[in-house]
Amino acid sequence: MSVVFAALTSDPNLLRCELHRLASQVLLQGEQRSNAVGVGAYAQDEVLLRRFASDGELTLDSLAPPHESDALLFHAGRLPVGLSLEDNTQPFRARRWLFAHQGAVNGFDQLRAPLMASLPDHLQRQVRGGTDSEVLFALFLRHLRDLGRTDDPRLEAAVAGRLLADTAREVAKVAAGAGVTRTSTLNLVATNGFVLAACRFGEQPLFYTRLEGSAECELCGVTSATPETQPAVGAHRRRRTVVVASHLKRPSGWVELPQGSTLVVGPDLQVHHLNGA
Repeated sequence: MSVVFAALTSDPNLLRCELHRLASQVLLQGEQRSNAVGVGAYAQDEVLLRRFASDGELTLDSLAPPHESDALLFHAGRLPVGLSLEDNTQPFRARRWLFAHQGAVNGFDQLRAPLMASLPDHLQRQVRGGTDSEVLFALFLRHLRDLGRTDDPRLEAAVAGRLLADTAREVAKVAAGAGVTRTSTLNLVATNGFVLAACRFGEQPLFYTRLEGSAECELCGVTSATPETQPAVGAHRRRRTVVVASHLKRPSGWVELPQGSTLVVGPDLQVHHLNGA
């Protein structure tokens, strides 16, 4: 099973610090070793995406972008032989949106044609690879387009979460209509740098936690002895970050997202649940 990890933070300058303090809690490799790794982040108006073959141990510190970023989305998985790294490695990107899928659409060979037929021409052309995950992203983008809010920086987190859940529901409905009885695993995560949404649909767990500010940071050399007059002390105390992860070293302090529910987080870093995904 692939691995997904996402973070949305209140202070883009301290994203690297937040990743560092999660190092003892989060796993970046699943049961099967990944051969395709991707990480997306934001640099003001730009979306930066790195894709690479995994050739060693991954660390959260190594995922930190070299610039400030409000959000980060990571995915590691195993691509079948013959699928190109460039076209098939998650997360996928369209404009400001980053998207990752952990799991599999059962019966995808049978469902691909009807799912693709539901997309407008420009989104059909955007699907360049051969994975079920990229088709799911295109479905999510179609839901955004239908509302006319693909590029809306004021898009409410709850709306993004509802559309993500609608994507999972749509796949389940098409599968049922085609006689595919085995339930798919659709753990979907999406962000545009302003909001973060994650839905769990299937048996595979998905977890989240909220990191509160702290006046100490090993990475920045901020300790309890650092004078209060130092700007870094106040900045580290004010920081807040919400994190979603599929694989943990230890679950203490994390909450498992209930099956069939959606987590949404807005710029205020408040966590809300939507039921009925």
